[in-house]
Formats: sequence, C-alpha cells, structure tokens
Amino acid sequence: MNYKKSIIGGSVAFIVATSCCWLPALIIAIGGGSTLLALSDGLEKYSGAFMVVGVGLLGIGLYQYKASKDRSVNQVAILQSTIRCPACGHQQEETMPTNACQYFYECVACKKILRPTGNDCCVYCSYGTVPCPPIQMDEACC
Repeated sequence: MNYKKSIIGGSVAFIVATSCCWLPALIIAIGGGSTLLALSDGLEKYSGAFMVVGVGLLGIGLYQYKASKDRSVNQVAILQSTIRCPACGHQQEETMPTNACQYFYECVACKKILRPTGNDCCVYCSYGTVPCPPIQMDEACC
C-alpha cells in the first residue's frame, strides 16, 4: 500500500510549496506579525522544488494505486481452505469469510480452540492450506 504514502507525501509537499501564496493571507487573518511572514518568504525560494517533488509523488501514488486496482480485478480469492488441528491432527475443509477475519476456530474432533500464531492475522493463515482472502489479494488483513 505504498501508494497511500506517496499520495500523502505529494499532498504535503504541494501544500508546503504553495504556502507562499496562502500562508501570508492566513497569518494576516489570524493577526500574525511580520516574523511569521518572513517564514513564508523563506519558503518561497524552494517552492519550485517542492512543486516538482509534490507532483512527482502524487503521480507515483496514482500510478501505484491504479496498478494495485488492476491486480485486484484480475485476481480471484480461493475461499476453500482445509484447517488442520495441531493438537489432534483432524482436518476440516471450511469456507473462509470474505468480510471478516476469523480469530478463533473450534476443532470438530477435539474441541480445542485455535487462535492465530505468530504474526498471522487469522486461523486460516496459521492452520489452513490457503491463506485468508485479504492476504491472497495482497491487501491488509483485519
């Protein structure tokens, strides 16, 4: 999800780059003094560089966003996963939810409650043969 960081970075750079235009008016509107206006004048000489960086980062972010959307349109998540209980070895095929993560799963055979292990987000990522749909689609899990 780097496109979000690129879009935020580009927006911040663009706001800073154009501060020579809107900052003086804002400072005057809130009753600021001439010292704050000097800050705006100091940023003015860097506005060209800020604009180039800002527009570049916005472009990179939009490109990455479009690429991620194109990838997710072409992918189809597998919804069937076989969960294997680590306690008794029982295996059960289950249909994974697409709108929520499953943090707990009760083994049909031994009634043990399974929870995700390590850095896994759900029981399917920890004990299943197929990871959960968000992970399959290269998205953040719940």
